[in-house]
Amino acid sequence: MYRYLMVLGICANAGLQGWTALFTNFAKEVVGVNGFQIGVSQAVREIPGFLSFAAIFLLLFLKEHRLSAWSVLVLGTGMAITGMFTTFGGLLMTTFIMSVGFHFFETTNKSLTVQYFDTTESPVVFARMRGYTALANIIVGFIIWGFSFFLPYRFTFLLLGLVVAFTGIRMLFSNPVRNEIPHQKRELVIRKKYWLFYTLNFLSGTRRQIFTVFAIFLLVDHYNLSLRVVTGIYVINYALTYILNPQISKALNKYGERVVLSLESGSLIALFLGYAFVDNVWVVIGLYVLDSIFFNFSIGLNTYLQKTADAQDLGPTTAVGFTINHISAVIIPVFGGALWMLNWRLPFLVGTGFTILSLYFTQMITTAYHEKRILSPDLKVQ
Repeated sequence: MYRYLMVLGICANAGLQGWTALFTNFAKEVVGVNGFQIGVSQAVREIPGFLSFAAIFLLLFLKEHRLSAWSVLVLGTGMAITGMFTTFGGLLMTTFIMSVGFHFFETTNKSLTVQYFDTTESPVVFARMRGYTALANIIVGFIIWGFSFFLPYRFTFLLLGLVVAFTGIRMLFSNPVRNEIPHQKRELVIRKKYWLFYTLNFLSGTRRQIFTVFAIFLLVDHYNLSLRVVTGIYVINYALTYILNPQISKALNKYGERVVLSLESGSLIALFLGYAFVDNVWVVIGLYVLDSIFFNFSIGLNTYLQKTADAQDLGPTTAVGFTINHISAVIIPVFGGALWMLNWRLPFLVGTGFTILSLYFTQMITTAYHEKRILSPDLKVQ
């Protein structure tokens, strides 16, 4: 299962980041979107995340690991056809298809990880996946940079999408299942005792959208950065992610989720205020790089759930949390896009307010986790 999730996870996330690196410049230069339309397109991208609880019902017909592979296939298909549609409606359609694949994969990926690995191993698995993904993203970044000299957007989307789709097809023929894993409920599980997990997921969704939608659009629209420069920034982000993610997993095991997530929220308050009031492109690029590093701290939400939830609730509660995360993800891009048309600083000020709330609720995290922190040999962090 470790190898299975790593292959699909690296492929899916590298594919998404390749799509993301191309998308903003493609949307602005080829489709000609404005700030409000970029918000609408990102809201459409997050609708499948809001509907990810439907994965629970698909599991009545498909095994969870099979759904992961099918999801990666759909993700690759959506990527491959993106460049073929140059209208705003076409952009929304291909974005939705790609996003269905990615969000359903993310739901099953998180669920399988917390089912198959214990509370000490899972932070390592989550961090290692992000680290290896970052390494793959560096390669994708160089590929996109090279292709930008002689290939139009549509062929770059097509080639990357086909690689992702064929990986999904290949993994449909793998069977990594262990029979001793606790049976997961095939129904929605919403319990009062998980209210803090739900709240933190909602607030995390707002922060994520400010980062993925408006921070990068700020660099492209306000500072007019080219595709090659944006790709270079992504490569720097990926390199730092690869280097630092093992330290994040160690910090979660040593200091716990409350400390790590508090550090994330506290830092983001300063970063969002920087986006709003700093008017130097090099400083803003630095803020964006720091933002991408703190983005990885969010794996603490999944490990917090694993330490507090009942074993049979892990799968469905992960799906519910992922859905709640995307309630804000559907609303914020449209709301933020409207604010952008009034003043581009407003989305970042709203993000600051939500991050302050996140810092407040993070202080309520407690676990009764006192197990010895000894990693299994094959997952030991070097």
